[in-house]
Amino acid sequence: MDWLNQVTDILDKYGTARASEVPSSVEADFDRLSRHAPSATVSEGLAEAFRSNQTPPFANMLSQLFGRSPSTQKSDVLNTLVATLGPALVAQLLARHGASRAAKELETGKAKVSPEVAEQVPEQSIAAVAAEAEKKDPSIVDRISKFYAEQPALVKTLGGLALTVAMAKVAQRQTQPQKR
Repeated sequence: MDWLNQVTDILDKYGTARASEVPSSVEADFDRLSRHAPSATVSEGLAEAFRSNQTPPFANMLSQLFGRSPSTQKSDVLNTLVATLGPALVAQLLARHGASRAAKELETGKAKVSPEVAEQVPEQSIAAVAAEAEKKDPSIVDRISKFYAEQPALVKTLGGLALTVAMAKVAQRQTQPQKR
């Protein structure tokens, strides 16, 4: 675990910090962690932030990330949600929340939403779809976390508290004895 040598000071800082105490260096610390730690490690921390009762609900945080994502990433996120809920239910939810073009695309039998159409989907539509997806299959949080672990600049837009929770979880995992 050579990467640990690169971020030991960060893990020490967040391993002892309370999540409500957001260090002023949180964004720089997260940048460094995301450069050195394996993507799976960053993903686990992000999933914890999504599930934490100290941060907004997963659906709200995902809609925020979605709103700041480029169209190809929006399409990937939306199609991940479609894979979880099915195109019919996602079409209903999108239509109900102001994304009629994407709803029509799914209703016409297309298995995927294109980046061009995903770009037109409002953030509140994604919040509704994500909330439903999380109810049906809580592991959606892990799948979305894996996706955004590769997008640290976007993750930073969630704010210091979410980053602090994520890094505290990474620090906790690295300091716990490994189960055999």
